[in-house]
Amino acid sequence: MEKEITIYDIAKDVGVSPTTVSRALNNHPAVKEKTKKKIFDAVHKMGYQSNVFATNLRTRRTNNIGVIVPRLNSSFQSSVIAGMEKAANEGGLNLIISQSLESFEKEKANANTMFNSRVDGLLVSLASGTENIDHYTPFLKKGIPLLFYDRIAENSGCTGIVIDNIQAAQKATDHLLEQGCKRIVHVLGNININVYADRLKGYKYALLENDITFDPSLIIHSDLNEEAGEEIVRKIMKMNPLPDGLFVSNDVCAASCIRHLKLEGIRIPEDMAVVGFNNEVISRLVEPNITTVDYPGYEMGELAMKNLIKYLENPKEGMLEKTNKITLRSDLIIRDSSKRK
Repeated sequence: MEKEITIYDIAKDVGVSPTTVSRALNNHPAVKEKTKKKIFDAVHKMGYQSNVFATNLRTRRTNNIGVIVPRLNSSFQSSVIAGMEKAANEGGLNLIISQSLESFEKEKANANTMFNSRVDGLLVSLASGTENIDHYTPFLKKGIPLLFYDRIAENSGCTGIVIDNIQAAQKATDHLLEQGCKRIVHVLGNININVYADRLKGYKYALLENDITFDPSLIIHSDLNEEAGEEIVRKIMKMNPLPDGLFVSNDVCAASCIRHLKLEGIRIPEDMAVVGFNNEVISRLVEPNITTVDYPGYEMGELAMKNLIKYLENPKEGMLEKTNKITLRSDLIIRDSSKRK
């Protein structure tokens, strides 16, 4: 096995003191640019790896932020991570990302790994199978900042960043009612998750305000992925009378539903008006374009990371100390899939 290259080897190669090498690697202003360049050239040539662990023991910081997401193959989560990445880069931090695959057990294992990796902070969007959040207690005990986003733990004492899902769903349902829809199917995920529970509330409020009786047979629970569209449409086609409106909790699933409804000879929006959620790219690519709720994922990620960084720099100043919920704006974008009037 080759011997580990140390700063002493680099110092000998360049002809400077080990202290100068150490300062140059930490970008100290006292080291001349010319010397710095020589040192960095030697570092590359000799294959030196800085001892992160030794540095960590001194600073008690790893500069790593953990992120636990339910699924990485979601365009919403991808845009959130892009926002986090931007703010993390600006703050000189790295992201360690893991996915729970909607499993409580996997989320627990991920949290444990993040804790043992000594991340400086943790950002979490909960799995649909998460029953409690006891696995985050070690972070809270140790004072490691923990922030939930999108799918949050209500009443956890931790900050959560969300949109007003009740209001967003109410707006979407109101729009379908304004277009003359009377029987609106609502497709959503597990209502143990705040986002879906709140969207169901918003849907119910809209019906209530328009004197329409809530019909539980018009609620379909689904994984909300592309494959789910076929099964949802199969259920819709068995309904009698046929619904005239469809409100789906994400755009991928809404697009899949539109495709399968068309195969059944249903005209969109004439026979059935459709609204999606998230304003994903696919909503603008299918025909007709999908009316959707603009969910600011990128801004959510950026804001979450900025708040975490602010807290790490000064715990008394950070927003995490002052509020349990940050609510972002969302808008209904009306397109052809629902326009009947």
